[in-house]
Amino acid sequence: MSLDEHRYELSVRWTGNRGDGTSSYRGYSRDHDVEIPGLPVLKGSADPTFHGDRTRYNPEQLLLAALAQCHMLSFLHVAVKHGVVVTAYEDSAEGLMRLNKDGSGQFENVTLKPHVTVADPAQLEKLPELHHEANKVCFIARSVNFPVRHEATASSG
Repeated sequence: MSLDEHRYELSVRWTGNRGDGTSSYRGYSRDHDVEIPGLPVLKGSADPTFHGDRTRYNPEQLLLAALAQCHMLSFLHVAVKHGVVVTAYEDSAEGLMRLNKDGSGQFENVTLKPHVTVADPAQLEKLPELHHEANKVCFIARSVNFPVRHEATASSG
């Protein structure tokens, strides 16, 4: 494999057979395990609206988390590249998914709301451009077909 190719593998195993499989819509659990070698098992299910277990992660939450994580990691990289010292980063991300009459659905948009703290107050004015650059290099944001917006705030200290 070349350095410009990265492959990822995991296993998803349905654990929700209550004895009769999918013989009825409400007769099975949406529970499943996401297994990645060497990491703790991620307990997944459907969104509770779709008969999932609210104590488990659902795919929609994980997509939102992937976008927020990717932006943060891209932003930290871009900050280093531009000599900006970030001392804290938090994000409160939101996503909007709409259902269609045929039962399908899709995300319409995601809004990331990162709050970045920098060491030097003089660097606060650079942050909007750094968020823009981070969005351009974020692998996950570049892979989705809906807008990923940013409502960033910042402070120094």
